[in-house]
This record gives sequence, structure tokens and C-alpha cells, in this order.
Amino acid sequence: MTDTVFGYHAVESLIRREPSRIATLQVQSDRRDKRMQAICELARNQGVAVVSCGKSELDTRVGGRHQGVVAVLHPGAQHEAAGMISEADLLERVAEALSPLLLILDGVTDPHNLGACLRSADAAGVTAVIFPKDKSADVTDIVRKVASGAAEAVPWVRVTNLARTIEALKQAGVWIIGTAGDAAETVYERDLTGPCALVLGSEGAGMRRLTRDLCDFTVKLPMAGSVSSLNVSVAAGICLFEALRQRGA
Repeated sequence: MTDTVFGYHAVESLIRREPSRIATLQVQSDRRDKRMQAICELARNQGVAVVSCGKSELDTRVGGRHQGVVAVLHPGAQHEAAGMISEADLLERVAEALSPLLLILDGVTDPHNLGACLRSADAAGVTAVIFPKDKSADVTDIVRKVASGAAEAVPWVRVTNLARTIEALKQAGVWIIGTAGDAAETVYERDLTGPCALVLGSEGAGMRRLTRDLCDFTVKLPMAGSVSSLNVSVAAGICLFEALRQRGA
């Protein structure tokens, strides 16, 4: 995990939700616009120290576009990351939800794609996002920046054994619906109103064989152009919002 969070949306979400995790808010000294003033005021109101820094110093601290704001976390705070839940918490949330909607990402390794998937998942109101610890991107500062606050808002869990987690979800009454280009039906034809988990595979290979074998159904997105597939984060957004549409949101 990282010891910083950067970018306006990600930092603002962290300040509002868990200000105690922030040691200092470092802001670009030559930025005095209304947006910067607002986030500094929010931080101070939440008891977060604000420190002015040069742009070059912020550039050195983080590896992405920070927009002039970097939250430096207390040592060890990254291990209690906002949004992260345990596997036990996941099953409790599924049991408590009236009709849970889950997103399972099987081997998404690009942090930008993971961040975009978290953002779509939060917008669609998913119960949780699930992805494996191995051969998958972790929730880093880049992921949080791309997620624009969703990484702190939507529950997510990194599981040791994805197949075992899927089996537990099936035992809890959740239908496992995988996405595959050779599926017989489209996502628009499949009933997504009941308890279900939508599974999307890696950017290149798709779902692993074992994951696909555990799916109750597979669906595809109709492709009318010359490309054979969509970016995983785009596909996730389409599938999640089709579920949301069917549920009458």
C-alpha cells in the first residue's frame, strides 16, 4: 500500500471520511484558486494540518498528476485503508443486503482500470468489489486518484483464493455471472435483478478457466464495430448500469 493519497476527489473523500489517517495535507504553494481554498478549509475544519509546498516537491513525492494536493498518511495508516473490508465482512454484507450486487475482477492488473472499475462500482451502488491478492493490481495512490474518491467509499476486498470466495457466495445464494465474448446471451437478456455477482476478467486473457467454470451463467456485450472487445473498466460500467436499470434505479 501507499503512504500518500493525491488528487482533489480522492483527497477530499479521505478528509471527509477518515481525517485521522492524514498526517499532513501538502498543497501547491502557488495555487490559490477557490477549489484549493475550499479543500484547505475543509482540512483545517477536520483538524488536518495544511503545509504549503512547491510543485517540484509534490512532483517528487507522487508518481501521478496530483493537481496540487497530496495527503501524507500516518505511518501504518495505509494498512487500514478506507473502503477495504475482510472476507468475513463481505459475507456479512451479502447476508444483510436485500439483493446484493457484486463486482468480481479476475486479474485486472492495470491500476488505471482498477480505479475506473471502483468508480463505476460506487456509482452503481454495488455491495462490494472483489479481486484476488495475486496477479491483480492493488489499491495504490494511482488507483485512488483514478477512482476519484470511490476507493474510500465503495467496499472492496482482496481475497486469497478467488475460487473459494466465489463458492462461498454461491452458498449464500448469489448467482455468479461471468462475461465472455463467446457467451450465448447478451447482458441485456440475462435477469440481473436478483442477488448476483458480475465477473470480468483481465484486460487481455479474460476470466481464468477455473473462474469461468464456477460461473452459473456467462453473458456478452454485443459488438457492432470492428473491435472484438472493450476495455475492462468500460465493460464493467455497462454491465453494472444494466443491472441498475433492471432493478429500477
